[in-house]
Amino acid sequence: MKAVLSAIEERLDQPTARGLAHAVTAVIHDGALAPGDKLPPIRTVASELALSPTTVSAAWAQLARSGVVRTDGRRGTSVLAQGVARPGRYQQVLERQAPFALDLSTGVPDAELLPSLGPALRELTTAGTPGSYLDDPVLPDLAEVLLAQWPYAATELAVVDGAMDAMDLIARTRLRFGDRVVVEHPCFPPLVDLLESVGAQVVPVRVDDEGLSLDGLREALATPVAAVFLQPRAQNPTGVTLSERRARALARLLDGTGTLVVEDDSASAPTSAGAVTLARWLPGHTAYIRSFSKSHGPDLRLAALSAPSELLRSLAAQRQLGQGWSSRLLQRILHSLLTDPAAVESVASATQEYARRRAAVVDALARHGVDVAGAEGLNIWVPVHDETAAVMRLSGQGIGVAPGTPFSLLPGDGDHIRVTVGLVRAGHEELAEQLAVASRTSGWGARVR
Repeated sequence: MKAVLSAIEERLDQPTARGLAHAVTAVIHDGALAPGDKLPPIRTVASELALSPTTVSAAWAQLARSGVVRTDGRRGTSVLAQGVARPGRYQQVLERQAPFALDLSTGVPDAELLPSLGPALRELTTAGTPGSYLDDPVLPDLAEVLLAQWPYAATELAVVDGAMDAMDLIARTRLRFGDRVVVEHPCFPPLVDLLESVGAQVVPVRVDDEGLSLDGLREALATPVAAVFLQPRAQNPTGVTLSERRARALARLLDGTGTLVVEDDSASAPTSAGAVTLARWLPGHTAYIRSFSKSHGPDLRLAALSAPSELLRSLAAQRQLGQGWSSRLLQRILHSLLTDPAAVESVASATQEYARRRAAVVDALARHGVDVAGAEGLNIWVPVHDETAAVMRLSGQGIGVAPGTPFSLLPGDGDHIRVTVGLVRAGHEELAEQLAVASRTSGWGARVR
């Protein structure tokens, strides 16, 4: 025990929770603590290192959130094996006990509304060979098309393997252990899993009808914030779209802070709203990501990213250590889909159809006395009396929905379920009736609201 405390003390460069968490991480990396070893008790560490118990407890909490240790009550806190994947919030969303006749838990687009790949594939004869492994990672013709459609005056882009790949690259390049990062509440679960995996301190801020709460962000900024992650259109799960008025106000609030804004525009095509980005006012501090998974197909695995030049260079260097670039073959297919009139019309028609499906269910729910916020996208965020009871009742009717708990980071908003209504081709009235009944269902021992 004394040897471990001495090792931690040698690496402790500042008497804060973050400094202590860094020191413990260094001790683990150096081999002085191995998987399964117990950390010294909080009071012992506080006494020996002249820290407050609150500081030590906060450090242990940071280490637990990032998967470095596990706290098990009176049994103490143990070091976990590093590099081992652990179940996260996203797995909770996707876990199913049985197949459903109508699975609305997935968040995926309707395959029948995706544009045909036929013309794009007919243009391809070989996968192509780069001149060298250091060729431009972005297909020039694709970059030209994307920049012409971009929502602000960007001059360069990266193409990556989807929005989560972009956010992973940014998080691992820019964030340090213990950094405070603002996210939306409710929030897309994989983002929370990602941020916790790099040791970031997640700071949830509520979303209202216009986007991220201005008052909530102002309160969060009372302590330095390294980054703000948000979805400007059809926020998942609520369907809220950021208004231009709110975006301008958020930009004013963030101006001068040095905080990086990361915008995940994953629903850019299946929505009718125009693109609103804080990069119009904060181009030097905004990374804007546009994914093509919902509009052109999740298996394309492509997203485009604009960001300050320094960050783009860092991301490119990071990718050179791994996959190097996103397949230019897939980039050629995307270029074809973005320039072929038939494909463009197909995506526009899909946008209208998704809006029709969403409105049909939301309007029918309103007639049953269930009000749903948001106005865009594939999903709706339905308030329910008891989440578990609602999920179970719908499951019994052959309908799969996602539980709300993995999306929720703050208390006090009541229970919810997420329903991917973009997959509902017909029977909207009948579905709304089932959802309304489920929303009022209580389980044994359910809380009274």
